[in-house]
Amino acid sequence: MENKENKKYRYGLIGKNISYSFSRGYFTEKFKNLKLVDHSYENFDLQAINEFTELIKTNTDIKGFNVTIPYKEAIIPYLSKLNKKAKKIGAVNTIKFTKSGLKGYNTDIYGFKKSIQPFLKEHHKKALILGTGGASKAVAFVFRELGIPYKFVSRNPMKHQFSYDDLNKETMQLYSILVNCTPLGTYPNIEGKPDISYQFITKQHLLFDLIYNPEKTAFLKEGESRGATICNGLKMLELQAEKSWEIWNS
Repeated sequence: MENKENKKYRYGLIGKNISYSFSRGYFTEKFKNLKLVDHSYENFDLQAINEFTELIKTNTDIKGFNVTIPYKEAIIPYLSKLNKKAKKIGAVNTIKFTKSGLKGYNTDIYGFKKSIQPFLKEHHKKALILGTGGASKAVAFVFRELGIPYKFVSRNPMKHQFSYDDLNKETMQLYSILVNCTPLGTYPNIEGKPDISYQFITKQHLLFDLIYNPEKTAFLKEGESRGATICNGLKMLELQAEKSWEIWNS
């Protein structure tokens, strides 16, 4: 087992049931390539967010965290400060240790914007955001920046949101960008997919899935089989990881 005592610069991911974590593999490889032998990245699997207090107390040498499902919103009360965008969104996926305490950032915005922009065409005028968790807030923020109207789709819709039952032919024709922000379809449950009317998807649609494992989710396969443009979340994760690294070292 790796000896953490030899690691001066420790980073980690906070989440729940995160043994599959992209971040650990990505940063471990990055440190190896950069020959940063005194750097390490590890998973901190918390069953409840209140375990974060003890984690900080017992690991005083941590330099930075990433945050994933389901704690992107729940982590906020434990932070001293939020950067402007994270504050506007109300979700954090990167934590920097500063002299004045823990500061929260959201690098999902950067990652999503940079990875979806190359796929956007003139006819992609409106978007449906499937799911209402922390990641969906960053997606909505990007659509606002790009001037693309959007609607959230939820199993328990609030006012001005769609339910999955609302996604009829007319709605699906109107909203040609579909972004899956739910965990449905993530390995090992690769058969799962959002409950939408896939029969109304056409080659005019763009389907973006924040999931990267499997590379092609059931959601993306359904879109591809109907001629839609598809993109998974791998590039987004790589971009947001690099932005996190930039923040920790600035």
